[in-house]
Amino acid sequence: MQINELRPFAKKVDVVVKAVGKNEVREVSSKLDNSTHKVTEAKVGDASGTILLTLWDDMIDKVEEGKTYKISNGYTSLFQNKLRLNIGRYGTLEDSTEEITVDETNDMSEKEFERRPRFEGGGNRGGGGFNRGGGGGRFGGGGGGRSGGGGYGNRSGGGFNKRRNENQGQDFDSGSDSGEGY
Repeated sequence: MQINELRPFAKKVDVVVKAVGKNEVREVSSKLDNSTHKVTEAKVGDASGTILLTLWDDMIDKVEEGKTYKISNGYTSLFQNKLRLNIGRYGTLEDSTEEITVDETNDMSEKEFERRPRFEGGGNRGGGGFNRGGGGGRFGGGGGGRSGGGGYGNRSGGGFNKRRNENQGQDFDSGSDSGEGY
């Protein structure tokens, strides 16, 4: 695989790269156990382009500028919507004797990628909730919630809402397009 073929959230990435630079080491605190870790990024590349490789703790000292490495079972992620290459706990970094000429004009870490939303509007049910409005669902329904959207069907914001008739205190199906559900 070549650097220019990498996409966000790729798994089982195997590449041979040359380290062309390394950023300053920073210390960060883990949100899990409040322990301190060191982190930095090394710019690595091949004939198709470059990318930032995230290095944690002991891995930092293993990468030297000008050396070539084989990364096996790595993965890609997005950091601030920019592509990063990661070795991770199941990946390996080994010295390589392969000669590589690096194309530094195609920096994959400078390209902006859109982050995939983990959840979109409540999946198949439309989303919504108290005071939220909501988004569309798989079957065309609108959000719901306290002040708009809601219902079933292919009407924008309306559909068949069960509404309470304020004058008579009865429930009835309105079928209106007003979008004001109860």
